Amino acid sequence: MNFLEKIKMNWKSGITVSLASIPLSISLAIASHATPLQGILTAVWAGLIASLFAGSDFNVVGPTGALSGILATFALVYGAAYLPALAIIAGIFVIIAYLFKLERYLVFIPASALHGFTLGVAFIIAFNEFNFALGLNNLPNHTKFIDNLIESFKHVSLISWPTFITFAIFLVALFALVKKFPKFPGVIVLAASGIILGYLSSIKQIPLALQTLESKFGAIPQILLQMPHFTFGTFVIVPALAIALIAILETMISAKIADGMTKTKHNKRKEMLALGLANIGSGFMGGIPATAALARTSLNIKTGANNRASSTISSISIALISVILIPYFKYIPLAVIAAILVFVAVRMVESENFFRMFTIDKKSFFLSLLVAGITIYQDPITGIVLGTAIALLIFMNRLSHGQFELIINNKERKIAKTIIGDTIKPNEISADLHTLVYSIEGELAYLNAQSHISRFENDLNGYENIILRFRSLYFIDMDGVDAFNEIVEIIDRQHKKIFLTGINPLIEKMLLSSKSYVRLLKEGRVFEKTENVLTLLGFDVAKYQKPSQFITEE
Repeated sequence: MNFLEKIKMNWKSGITVSLASIPLSISLAIASHATPLQGILTAVWAGLIASLFAGSDFNVVGPTGALSGILATFALVYGAAYLPALAIIAGIFVIIAYLFKLERYLVFIPASALHGFTLGVAFIIAFNEFNFALGLNNLPNHTKFIDNLIESFKHVSLISWPTFITFAIFLVALFALVKKFPKFPGVIVLAASGIILGYLSSIKQIPLALQTLESKFGAIPQILLQMPHFTFGTFVIVPALAIALIAILETMISAKIADGMTKTKHNKRKEMLALGLANIGSGFMGGIPATAALARTSLNIKTGANNRASSTISSISIALISVILIPYFKYIPLAVIAAILVFVAVRMVESENFFRMFTIDKKSFFLSLLVAGITIYQDPITGIVLGTAIALLIFMNRLSHGQFELIINNKERKIAKTIIGDTIKPNEISADLHTLVYSIEGELAYLNAQSHISRFENDLNGYENIILRFRSLYFIDMDGVDAFNEIVEIIDRQHKKIFLTGINPLIEKMLLSSKSYVRLLKEGRVFEKTENVLTLLGFDVAKYQKPSQFITEE
């Protein structure tokens, strides 16, 4: 496909996305406590640079709700003037992550923490618009979101009913349009209607006194470059790291969803590089941090895009429309902006994910709520970091139990019981047994070594022979080797016979450092297959009712 064909096939989707991006970018910039112009500059430059280097043909990069909670908190404390510098530092961190291929470690952030973070950010976006929706002006400003929300509730009696009714009508209209015409970006129609309403209000042609972008932020300059504030400090580093992390996650998730919608496959490495360069470019042009926007990416696909040229056209179109028509956007009422942002916030939360977690994994559900609560009360950075740490601790605790499979054989050399899991219940194993086949599942390492040792100390007794089966053991570290030695010593003290089976070369390389293993090897106690040991011990292997994995693997 040549250049002209790409333009011909993607110009409609590019222009459609640009028309939706302008009001969304302005709204999300305001949600981030930035200026409307900074939202437009981000959509233009971050979107353009990302499209030129992209690894995805469909991702649309710009201001997003996922970042607005962090940005709003940062701007409240340090001022919006530092947001471009924050974009540059975040972009540099993304480039560093790209160079060291750190995206592979994103798997450590669980979905439950991400869903909780999204819920918390959606709450912040929605309730940050409380004042705009109710027409509350000149309230004391605090550095923490929760304090500002309390302040707003204290002054709720000062509500402007015309402003609130305008907000409610536009919000209902947005949901009605998306339900009736799911593929049509209703925000375009609502933004145009809002401009007309705000203009009529400003020239006193209708009996409504509505606060607009112009009355709040002043005139929006018709420029595509604003020299940013380049003073850097150590206070930028932690927020920039968090923004880089969220930006990478959002961009990769958006690209993956786009792949599913289009049956294509994006290039992760190129998309990482594009994201880093986009944020650096946005910062130098006076914009704010950016990431891929799923809603705009979805719109891009639904309107016929088949190449990243659509995103390029969208960015150029935003630039042209902004330069020509930006004077009209100053008339958008803040109540309409609030309606758009509340609509975005509600759409960010995927309720089916929370229902699914509550149904099948309540720990993940409550962890999500905890992350959301911390995000709202403290800040989004603390929320996702603490949520990830707790999730990893829960995961490590599960691993520490030590997965195993135990086949218990009685004196008649028949299977008496099979236990699979990570727990042996009290009195579950009777005495006077003949042979136990103990399979260690997964790994034998510092996390779960003690659990396996404890079973041989406290639960497994009364047998004559123990077969340690390593067929399903894929990893062992030095702590695991030490645990193996201790297990062998426990069995030796009980004057029982021990045999080893199914040891793969990687595991054996580590076990050769064990004196116990070397001794058993010399004594002829190490076998390739479990059935060989069973035959030696007098079992009729042909009649031995083994689990299916013994039959297929051995």
